[in-house]
Amino acid sequence: MTNSSALSQLKTFTTVVADTGDFERMKAFQPQDATTNPSLILKAAQQSNYQALVNAVKTAHPQLKPTELVDYILVAFGLEILKIVPGRVSTEVDARLSFDTKATVVKAKHLISLYESHGIDRKRVLIKLAGTWEGIAAAKILEAEGIHCNMTLLFSLVQAAACGAAHAKLISPFVGRITDWYKAKLASNWSDANHGGANDPGVTSVKRIFHYYKHFGIATEIMGASFRNTSQILELAGCDLLTISPELLAELQASELPVSRKLDERNAAQALALENITALQLDESSFRLQLNNDAMATEKLAEGIRNFCVDTEKLEALLAN
Repeated sequence: MTNSSALSQLKTFTTVVADTGDFERMKAFQPQDATTNPSLILKAAQQSNYQALVNAVKTAHPQLKPTELVDYILVAFGLEILKIVPGRVSTEVDARLSFDTKATVVKAKHLISLYESHGIDRKRVLIKLAGTWEGIAAAKILEAEGIHCNMTLLFSLVQAAACGAAHAKLISPFVGRITDWYKAKLASNWSDANHGGANDPGVTSVKRIFHYYKHFGIATEIMGASFRNTSQILELAGCDLLTISPELLAELQASELPVSRKLDERNAAQALALENITALQLDESSFRLQLNNDAMATEKLAEGIRNFCVDTEKLEALLAN
């Protein structure tokens, strides 16, 4: 038997996606899709090898204010990424619109129109929206018009269930950020032996969503995101998609650890029964109460939106210079 990398083994179970704005680095890993966010684009835009791209966008649109230029920068990186990946790119709506359904819909349509003006089929673009009630409501409107959405900043089953009910194309449940919260909460009581591997709280959260979707026949794709280590990734082998940073992709490519399927929809009913999980109530007041009662999800959602807002403002400042 020939030894194959953990990455190539993982690809037999799961669609691998690159989580970066640094499109030059992703070529080596041959991902199917790629995801970006304001933080990743800010990081890439500050690199010397992308100055020409940033300057070209600024030169092409001298009349635009930095707040307007951001969308053109996001799409410029997206267009380069689409030359590398055969599948889709995810481009994020301004996080400052996370609580405004109408403005989110307008912004999403603007981003799609920019891609389409370059001859890109909208099927190759996923518009990233925060998993707020308002973001999910926007996704329902956009999906009905053939604009596909990637629901991000997703930390709980109730967010996932509501996204499924809205027929969102894809969700990105965050693994590492969930683990970060529990690590900080448990402090010295955290142990990798007890709380890592299959017991990692970020991993178990995605497994719960996977079983819920498969049991209730929800077609929305599940893409685990925000990984801190390769163990979290390999524990989710069998998830529909996993979006992975170049650093962790490189680790997987260098490893020959055997990889086996960990998520199987045939186990869905049994897994939900063990946790006593039934179909969730998903009207607005039920959604807000369930999310509010999950301290981790509430705190990480708020923190994620705040951080993306800050990085969007930093990107605007960079473009103003």
